[in-house]
Amino acid sequence: MNIATTLPTNAIERAVFECMNPTEALYDATTNPLHKAILLNFWRHVHLEGAGLYDDITASDMMVDHPVYRVTWGANPAVIEGKEGVKGFYNSVGQAVLWHSDDRLAVNDWGICDEITFHQLARGGDLQAMGYDAPKADALYHVSSRQAFIWPYDDKARLAGEHLYEDPTSIRLEEVPAEEATTPAAIQAIHKAKLAQLEDRFGPRYWVYQG
Repeated sequence: MNIATTLPTNAIERAVFECMNPTEALYDATTNPLHKAILLNFWRHVHLEGAGLYDDITASDMMVDHPVYRVTWGANPAVIEGKEGVKGFYNSVGQAVLWHSDDRLAVNDWGICDEITFHQLARGGDLQAMGYDAPKADALYHVSSRQAFIWPYDDKARLAGEHLYEDPTSIRLEEVPAEEATTPAAIQAIHKAKLAQLEDRFGPRYWVYQG
């Protein structure tokens, strides 16, 4: 895929395009082979998720057999177990556009910890269903909040789960004019182009730890 055809055209697309820059910087500064492999898994995972390629996320070379997700967003915290549950969780997000910024990212033998600002571009009705106070169901909103992501990994650099904790005091919600928005299709195209870049840089099956 030609990255030139998927370059960002507005601020939201630019933020998505650049969201993994902190991961790349940490990868380049890391020497421990396991830690580098964990970062590659994380890096690929985010782009697979953004591209809607959930079967690839839950493949046996990316994820343990029985992952456990702990998700504390909005008014409905949940524990999600097993690969089918994980795929159901990703599909439940619907047509929201997701990205993150302002990372404080660290990696260790047990996995990744990242404090981020998490962003969603979604319809008010979808946000209401999650427990957010969106005034109009048919309007488009940008909701952001400060969150802590703890992703445990196994000794093969495979994801074992996600622990996602939102700070409710940091939630910000603003209506987005249509001319400043983007589409899920445009965002998926950006993530697919980024996946192609990763494979060009690191080679086939670069995410499989050889340690």
